[in-house]
Amino acid sequence: MMKYDLYGIKDIVYDSRKAALNTAFVCLVGAKSDGHKFAQMAYDKGTRLFFAQKDLALPEDAKVILCEDTRIALAELSRQFFDYPDKKLKIIGITGTKGKTTTSNIIAQILNKSGKNAAVIGTNGIIINGVRTPTVNTTPESYELYRSFNDMVNAGCDHCIMEVSSQAVKLNRIHGIEFDVGVFTNLSPDHIGEGEHADYNEYRTCKAGLFARSKVSVINCDDDDSSYMIEAASGNVITYSVKDGDCCADDIKHWSEPGVLGVKFNCRYNDVITELKIATPGIYSVYNALCAYTVCLQCGVTSAQIIKYLPMTRVKGRFEIVDALPDSTVIIDYAHNGLSLESVLKTIKEYEPKRLIVLFGSVGERTQLRRRELAEVAREYADFVIATSDNPGNEDPDKIIDEICSYLGDTPYIRFADRVEAVEYAVTNALPGDVILLAGKGHEDYQLIGNEKVPFSEYDIVINTAQKIRAIV
Repeated sequence: MMKYDLYGIKDIVYDSRKAALNTAFVCLVGAKSDGHKFAQMAYDKGTRLFFAQKDLALPEDAKVILCEDTRIALAELSRQFFDYPDKKLKIIGITGTKGKTTTSNIIAQILNKSGKNAAVIGTNGIIINGVRTPTVNTTPESYELYRSFNDMVNAGCDHCIMEVSSQAVKLNRIHGIEFDVGVFTNLSPDHIGEGEHADYNEYRTCKAGLFARSKVSVINCDDDDSSYMIEAASGNVITYSVKDGDCCADDIKHWSEPGVLGVKFNCRYNDVITELKIATPGIYSVYNALCAYTVCLQCGVTSAQIIKYLPMTRVKGRFEIVDALPDSTVIIDYAHNGLSLESVLKTIKEYEPKRLIVLFGSVGERTQLRRRELAEVAREYADFVIATSDNPGNEDPDKIIDEICSYLGDTPYIRFADRVEAVEYAVTNALPGDVILLAGKGHEDYQLIGNEKVPFSEYDIVINTAQKIRAIV
């Protein structure tokens, strides 16, 4: 990596609104904006050091360093500025279409219970010593990554488990990071469209970029694209599978206790067989457990510790059972595309609910293909659908719901543009034996409406509505 003369700067910025005296401004080129256009604004706020991909029309006292790719420059600058904090941590990167958040949090919880100090970066935010900081992206920009690594080191962390999105690889957010372990969960078409990936091949290629920079790659070899990931790997490869991998499962059974719908199974690794339990149901939970078991062993955790702590792990917004109604079950899950919704609904069906009710919407302004796939999955598995909003942004929520409902066929449904009203309706009209899945929001504590993040807690709405029902009774 190139080493830069930082000229005594006190911070690095790529948002001109944060520019000030003694900061360096990096002109990033994005899908919707070009940082070069804001260089003058940064100059007016006191910045005199600029990194750009083309000449800037600035006064003579501005020093402009030209770079081939300012995103790579931002990563290298940030790494140097924070004194290479990534080298002081054991970093585990997890990529895939689904399972990243759940698996990363399970691994971190096991590590922490086993006496290590593991932080997390991902969809649920940055979590250091139990303190959560929200993030805009699943994988933050490189400056935020290296700053977070530095915060982790200062807080006494020795491990970081981070989700690695395909966009993070494409946009060089993870440039410079050497991953001790890279993990592949699975792959299916997603994030393809304007402003994201041009096609599935590009999406897959970006995902595979993690394994070219990982010392050890842990790969789900049951996935159709696993061989592509294995070919991209530069270090050792360990596979996991419910069929025949280095770490595999058999004799899978339901496991339940009050407040728990889980699975247990025999895990075979290096010819040693152990029984594992995880407090979420379905085959995807088996994959998550196998992955966590394999990764934690690479981090020096013993098999006995994993066996003990795995059943204790919980992930907010991932098959989260809300103890609210006495005769029916409410589950909050982040399932927001067809594949993840199908996995959750198929799993719930195994427990034979009297009625399976699913509440969901689809995000506005992007990933339009999800609307049809979500609706078609709901049509196949649900007894009743509540169509509503899910971060509509600047798109008319009623138009999104119209599109969803057009694919529901004969499945009975009701619609609410206001998601609060939709959740209240679901809880108020629950019947004994029902299972209600609130899909799409998961851990999120806001609704993106227009350009505003409106506070929103699905969990709180369920609890408050159930309390009102009990008060009336």
